[in-house]
Amino acid sequence: MPRSRRSTRRPYGAEHVELDLGRATGGRRSESAPDGEWVVQHVRGSDREYRCPGCDQLVAPGTAHVVAWRSDTLLGEAVEGRRHWHASCWQARARRRPTRR
Repeated sequence: MPRSRRSTRRPYGAEHVELDLGRATGGRRSESAPDGEWVVQHVRGSDREYRCPGCDQLVAPGTAHVVAWRSDTLLGEAVEGRRHWHASCWQARARRRPTRR
């Protein structure tokens, strides 16, 4: 005969905790701007360095930054179309055009 055992994850009678959507979606959100629809994700840091398209400077490894790609692209194209921006450069992209190498 099976044992009757209550779950210890949420004790009986405890209040329900709401789901944190930002954490559940990996911090991704959609942004609408004059330059199009974007999917934006904040990253705490990575082990690689990237070149920011806003200022043409390096985003150092371990630096928190923003990864953005157009929302109207297909999945394979979205991976290739991702760009790693400094958070301040992403915020200022409407005032300042991306630089070219």
